[in-house]
Amino acid sequence: MKFPIDARLKDGSPVQLVLADQNDVEPLRRLYRVIVEEGTSYPHDRMPDQEEFLDYWFRGKSTVAAYSRSRDAHTDEMLGAFYLKPNWPGRARQVANAGFMVAPLWRNRGLGWLLGATMLQYAKELGYRSVLYNLVFSENKPARYLWRKLGFSELAIIPGAVRKDDGTYQDAVIMWRSLL
Repeated sequence: MKFPIDARLKDGSPVQLVLADQNDVEPLRRLYRVIVEEGTSYPHDRMPDQEEFLDYWFRGKSTVAAYSRSRDAHTDEMLGAFYLKPNWPGRARQVANAGFMVAPLWRNRGLGWLLGATMLQYAKELGYRSVLYNLVFSENKPARYLWRKLGFSELAIIPGAVRKDDGTYQDAVIMWRSLL
């Protein structure tokens, strides 16, 4: 897969997907702050410090970022991103793990689907045999719907795995898809 990738969303909006590098750290960090504050899709209950953030989103991972127009324009905020990494080391490294986020104003426009479909193709090209999501929040219905639409199966439920901001708990779903 050759980056950058120019695409259009279902409403015709142009987007560009790029392999993230140092230029993308701060835009991604700004977007991740919004996602963490929402509290509906990632386990962090506070914004990670810089080192934790780099470990979570960059180190040992391929990270792809989406911008309107192009990253080089320097006028556009990041619209979304995903990381792709081995879920386990060594003998099981052929099973990928990925994490996604889409900016609130860019949801329901096809960006999640574009990021997901791109990740699946990229993972296959990198030699992964399957993709496993360890922690899909059960109440994140749009994500579960999207992953099922992209061919993922729900393998298991982890009861009460995620503490919500109100102190109650929700289940987590483990999802998987073969790339063979």
